[in-house]
Amino acid sequence: MFPRTTPDSSLLRGVTQRRLGRRDALRLGGLSALGATLAACGVEGKGTPTASVDTSTIATFWAGKQQNNKVDFASWPLYMDPKKPELAKFTEKTGIQVNYQEVIQEMGPWFAKVQPQLSAKQSIGYDLMVITNGTQFGQFRSAGFLAPLDHSRLPNFTANAAKAYTTETFDPGNVFSVPWASGITGIAYDPSKVDRPITKLADLWDPAFKGKVGMMSDLTELANFGMLAAGVKPGESDEAGWKKGAAKLKQQKDAGIVRQYYEQDYVDALGNGEVWITQAWSGDIFQKNLSDGTNLKFVIPEEGGTIWTDNFAIPITAANPVDALMLIDFFYEVENAAALAEYINYVCPVPAAQAQIRKDAAELSGDDKKEMLAVAESSLVFPSEADYEKLHYYVSFNTAEEQQNFTSVFEPIVLS
Repeated sequence: MFPRTTPDSSLLRGVTQRRLGRRDALRLGGLSALGATLAACGVEGKGTPTASVDTSTIATFWAGKQQNNKVDFASWPLYMDPKKPELAKFTEKTGIQVNYQEVIQEMGPWFAKVQPQLSAKQSIGYDLMVITNGTQFGQFRSAGFLAPLDHSRLPNFTANAAKAYTTETFDPGNVFSVPWASGITGIAYDPSKVDRPITKLADLWDPAFKGKVGMMSDLTELANFGMLAAGVKPGESDEAGWKKGAAKLKQQKDAGIVRQYYEQDYVDALGNGEVWITQAWSGDIFQKNLSDGTNLKFVIPEEGGTIWTDNFAIPITAANPVDALMLIDFFYEVENAAALAEYINYVCPVPAAQAQIRKDAAELSGDDKKEMLAVAESSLVFPSEADYEKLHYYVSFNTAEEQQNFTSVFEPIVLS
């Protein structure tokens, strides 16, 4: 058996903060990324519009495709142990060489970069890429730029993926994608400052915390919580729902409850007592507690939180799609999913990896063992089925005009 590599304890700390581009990828409506995102949204795909495919289309795409012993893989920085032990294991097992490149920093610019080649039905130089659900995912899909996945060649995904990942609204049936890793947006609070458990989105609107509530400046994340608080599901929302969410957020702001609309610095604001309760990303709070020894609490509110997903996808012009599909399925083997989660600490799409990480921890000692067990036991890495049931997907935009309308509804809340 290929030797498993357990990450150094230092790599288990601060990974979320060191992961570049995550926040930019999610800032779909935020002012700082508005220009780049709308520019990318304005690039019209010239492929064949496709939202779903039938079995004959899948069979036609994969007919005659063979293993070529090579995969060019485009991903994000710090989304894998720099030593790449999993890729070495994959090569030893299959003979396939993997050229792994950390070339994706933001989704808008990435789509704009590869769109001309894909429109011309030319190779982008990569057989596999990790792309985030959201505006650009919809553009990749609707323009016909993504290869339909042959699930008969993904037995590990079928056997091991969490049920929640087989019902994604942005790609029903996982026709074009399966998850690499995910994260949750919920509420974090400091129990030393707050004298009761925080359980609801309504707590973010409670006058008892006037001036001590943090909300995100990321318009999509802010809008999601406004809509959920108003009883609107973000993934099924339209302009009427957006306006309901905005009215709820304006009510919160006008009452003086919000101290500030934060970017990544909300974590420090919570840690130093500037705010007591805040909208938060699960990975940030997990890492803050692990690295600083704090006891911040993270909850998925009763009304629901949101989940973002970074996904494996194969470009329609991939030169080595069979090899890419084999690599995708490799990461759904329990051992390999566990090794990846041990390093990146994001939500793992393979529930059985939790038991494997416990086994790995048993072979360690001291702080290394403690930190590995913290990963295994964290609901921020392995949410329960009940947690998943409370999570919603993001607002989806199919056109630049839709996104501009969305921005015009929510941007005044942050800027005024």
